Amino acid sequence: MDSGAIIPTAIAAGSVFAFAWWVVRSLQSGDLEQGNEWRFDVSRINDLRRSDSTYRMFQPVIQFFAQLNRGAFRDQLPSIQRELQAAGLPRSWLPEEYLGKLQFIALLVSPFILYGCIQWMGASGVLLGIVVTLFLMIMLRRGLTQKALVRLTRIKRRMPFMLDLMTLLMEAGTTFLHSLEQAVSEYRGHPLSQEFSRVLTDMNLGKTRKQAFESMRDRLQDDEITSIISSMLQAEQLGTPLSGVFRTQADVLRMKRSQRAEAIAGEAAVKMLLPGVLVMAATVIVIIGPFALNFLIFGFNID
Repeated sequence: MDSGAIIPTAIAAGSVFAFAWWVVRSLQSGDLEQGNEWRFDVSRINDLRRSDSTYRMFQPVIQFFAQLNRGAFRDQLPSIQRELQAAGLPRSWLPEEYLGKLQFIALLVSPFILYGCIQWMGASGVLLGIVVTLFLMIMLRRGLTQKALVRLTRIKRRMPFMLDLMTLLMEAGTTFLHSLEQAVSEYRGHPLSQEFSRVLTDMNLGKTRKQAFESMRDRLQDDEITSIISSMLQAEQLGTPLSGVFRTQADVLRMKRSQRAEAIAGEAAVKMLLPGVLVMAATVIVIIGPFALNFLIFGFNID
């Protein structure tokens, strides 16, 4: 073998070995040792390492982006935290870390984007590749918002039925906690059940009923759910039977759902106007187009 090729070959072999060792170590979900860091933060990081493979493999990079995000996106972090809670993602995520994960994913895809843009537009495609990468970051961020909205919609759609079930159980003689446990068990796996299960967990850990439901209200940040929780807490303070409150709130939610459906149906005609005009224009072009081309090519011939 040529002596000049030995060094590059050794470097390539060493790089492959280092990469393989890094992948194997990253895939291992072993807990971090308790060092000088705060114990809760180490427990939180260990939980993230077990639940998220991307964080486990690229933890130093994501934490580097998180440090930048604490200063660059300070005003947006509270809203990202609320969306993380509403989307049902693990509570171990900090908003700056999750945002750093999205940014890292976009940068990980950016070489392929740049390569495609350069192949398409040449050297000027670099700028387009950067713009597309930034757009991808924005879309990933909007994906979190959309996920939170979808989960909130699922919760509000199922809420009236869960309130009806709790009303029937309480009117049959069960306590509020028992009816809540039965409802959580009945809708196991649904986001609504997950939220009420966290309420039960908070109460079992020592929180009062008011504190547990206020935590649920702060997590979801939705007007309809806030109204239900406020009515429930007010009824508890005034001694009003909760079964009657649940029945009233279930009826209100159904009425609001019907109103939203009517509003969407009313907007459908307006939204279909532009597609309808485009379809009609395309139909006219298909019908008249051949005659117009024939006239332009051959002119008007009576024979």
